[in-house]
Amino acid sequence: MNRRKKLKELTLKDNFMFGAVMSDETNCRRLLELVLQFPIERVEVSKEKSIVYHPQYKGIRLDVYAKDATRTHYNVEMQAVQQQALGKRARYYHSQIDMELLNVGADYAELPNTYVIFICDFDPFGEKKYRYTFYNRCVESEKAKLNDGHQSIFLSTVGKNAEEVPEPLVKFLQYVHADLRQSTEDFGDAFVESLQASVRRIKENREMEERFMILHEMMREERAEGKAEGKAESIIELLEELGAVSEALHEKIMSQMDLTVLKQWLKLAAKADSIGQFEKEM
Repeated sequence: MNRRKKLKELTLKDNFMFGAVMSDETNCRRLLELVLQFPIERVEVSKEKSIVYHPQYKGIRLDVYAKDATRTHYNVEMQAVQQQALGKRARYYHSQIDMELLNVGADYAELPNTYVIFICDFDPFGEKKYRYTFYNRCVESEKAKLNDGHQSIFLSTVGKNAEEVPEPLVKFLQYVHADLRQSTEDFGDAFVESLQASVRRIKENREMEERFMILHEMMREERAEGKAEGKAESIIELLEELGAVSEALHEKIMSQMDLTVLKQWLKLAAKADSIGQFEKEM
């Protein structure tokens, strides 16, 4: 089992530290300006924002979610580990953000522009680029513009095309890629220096240390609940092969959080000849 990191061992690539640093609206604005290469007057940050619309649909928790004075919305995600289907993940994030932004009865033209930005500590497309920018375009005509307001950007900390991107962006990505010791070195960049100062302040803050411990405990409980829910659903699926599962039995199984009990019920459901037998022996 991997040892849990302590707050003082975190770097910017750790989600908690990234969210904490970027909750400072100046840090967030400067990062967005660096990535997008246009000025932003100000941003409002909602850190660790959860968007969940319906229990049957997959919700998302956003690392950093911000909007500016023009109602443009930005979602920035730190990806320290290689993830599958990043393109479809970006598509889903855009769709979930859109659902929150458009009120019932509002015109589609009122939808603001949205940017989903992934900072990857790996090369997501294998082309050795520091930055990959995607937006919808017409295959048949360069003049035809969809203007849907969506843009997805993937940054890579291991790019090789430094001559094609701004030097401050390369410095920032090198800082993200750095390990704990390297992250304290001088990168010769004012923005990185300000981020290093923010990281030091967070590590010295007792309240932030308490928040980190609480978040870790919450995540541990969420993982345990997820495992329990998965086993409970498997039990119900097995029982439904034997007949209709009553509402009371369904509720009893789904409300059980003890993994040891659920494992016993799962074995019992697999062997039972009827729902009645299962209920009698559970």
